Amino acid sequence: MRVADGDVRSSIEIRMAVETRVSAFQTAQRRFDAAADVIGLSDDTRRGLREVKRELTVHFPVHMDDGSVHVFTGWRVQHNISRGPAKGGIRYHPDITLDLVKALAMLMTWKCSVVGLPYGGSKGAVAVDPAKLSLSELEHLTRRYATEIAILIGPEKDIPAPDMGTNPQVMAWIMDTISMHSGHSVPAAVTGKPVDIGGSEGRIDAPGRGATYLTLEALKYLHIEDDPPTVAIQGYGQVGRSAARLLTEAGLKIVAVSDSKGGVYNPSGLDLAALDEHRQVRGGVTGFKKAEAITNAELLELPVTVLVPAAVQDVITADNATRIRARLITEGANAAVAPEADPILHDRGIFLIPDIIANAGGVIVSYFEWVQDLQAFFWEEEEINTKLHHVITRAFYDILHTSVNKRIDMRLAAYAIAVQRVANATMVRGIYP
Repeated sequence: MRVADGDVRSSIEIRMAVETRVSAFQTAQRRFDAAADVIGLSDDTRRGLREVKRELTVHFPVHMDDGSVHVFTGWRVQHNISRGPAKGGIRYHPDITLDLVKALAMLMTWKCSVVGLPYGGSKGAVAVDPAKLSLSELEHLTRRYATEIAILIGPEKDIPAPDMGTNPQVMAWIMDTISMHSGHSVPAAVTGKPVDIGGSEGRIDAPGRGATYLTLEALKYLHIEDDPPTVAIQGYGQVGRSAARLLTEAGLKIVAVSDSKGGVYNPSGLDLAALDEHRQVRGGVTGFKKAEAITNAELLELPVTVLVPAAVQDVITADNATRIRARLITEGANAAVAPEADPILHDRGIFLIPDIIANAGGVIVSYFEWVQDLQAFFWEEEEINTKLHHVITRAFYDILHTSVNKRIDMRLAAYAIAVQRVANATMVRGIYP
């Protein structure tokens, strides 16, 4: 069974870039250190925030359909919970490592903080290829993994959500497992669930919608008058498709998209309805007759107004940053821009909306889902979209003002705000006992 990405990632995202120079967690610490320097964080506070609070490794058996028993390895990591319960997705991928889970947990702390959510950051994962499991095996694995990490998760402690390789059905199994342990339904135990059991309206489109809101705000700030602005999207999964549709509705022109197999480009604009029909039949965007074939690398260097890298990490590096021709980058994927590429883009005047806010739409609406579950009172999708717009645009202008006032790039400004808020909470709470 091929599992759709629950925090709405595309098939291209299932390919994970391997960092050869430094680990993912070292890169996360490096970004934190830069922000800590900007805000003048004390050494004592810095030492605490550079490390994760908890890391749980579990090895658990699962009965397979052929009667055999396979032992899988999984993790749940909490980076910081000073601002509230931990929040973070669960990823199923064969090449996942503890190091990457730690990095993603830290990123979730800053992501929740920068948009003002009362959460800390966490992440979970199982080293497995979900596409190779039957539906029954996937359910057995999920329920056993949920049981193993149940000591950490819950509505007041740590709230999982879908991520790469997981989906609303996986969240439903986790919620049901926690509920069976508790003896009553606990819908707030996870977010990203089906609407039928307490999921939120607007959750599926939330990452793409948040990226769209930010792109439109940035275009206004930059006074870009391209008529219409053109867009290239790398990673045409749920996030990419949602963003493409919503940006088109807002008057922008999608000229290129790609997935793991390659991309398509039409400078006159892509017919998204025809492309989606082609994609359903062919299993990807390549071969679409109303556009020319391009590679993923070529897509990044197209002469467009907006570039949305929404696939894997480290696609914009020091090697190709000088060839990027977009005027605005909305970093839809985590760490799509490598650290060494940030100053190059900034010096060239390319405006970057960094990942910790660009793809925060999902966790913002997950927060709304958690709140709705806790109060057993649900909102209409229009209200959710309005609240999402308010939260994410307010955060954008907070970051923009910090960037301008401190004369630093947008990523560093976002991290500075996020780290300062977490540091404030950590210091005012003090050290127990």
